[in-house]
Amino acid sequence: MNGALLLIPFFLIRFTLLSHLNRGAIKRAAHFPPMVGIEIPAYWIYQLSNAALILYLFFLTVKTSSWQFYAGAALYLTGLALCAVTIANFSAPSEDGVNRNGLYKISRNPMYVSYFILFTGCAFLTRSLSLFGIIVLFQISAHWIILSEERWCLETFGASYKQYMETVRRYL
Repeated sequence: MNGALLLIPFFLIRFTLLSHLNRGAIKRAAHFPPMVGIEIPAYWIYQLSNAALILYLFFLTVKTSSWQFYAGAALYLTGLALCAVTIANFSAPSEDGVNRNGLYKISRNPMYVSYFILFTGCAFLTRSLSLFGIIVLFQISAHWIILSEERWCLETFGASYKQYMETVRRYL
């Protein structure tokens, strides 16, 4: 099976489910706040690694009947489930605009966490260390995107977001 087929459920959840639940949430999910300093090159690394991750899967195949397949399938399916739950949570923020429902009670960035789990599953399923390297690069650059998002949220939501930051961890 071609590795790119692993993207179909992800894209259906990420875009179709999100637009079905809340059309405005698509715009919010695509919003990148203003970036400064190291966040600017991190943004470009994030975008390039995102494209590389997606394109590289077209050149990989899923390899079955090994422990990597079973570990990869478990990670991939867990990532898909977490992504779906996160998308549902993201589509319905609190009245003040801060997401505090569902997985957002546990992590301020459960969508990024679900992506990491899902795509790590893809690396196991395809047995690709190169893909895993792209995922690590993607995740490191995403950290800088998250920092810019947090700064924007503090400016936008003020004390409400500060209190949220104090009670909920950034990742897990």
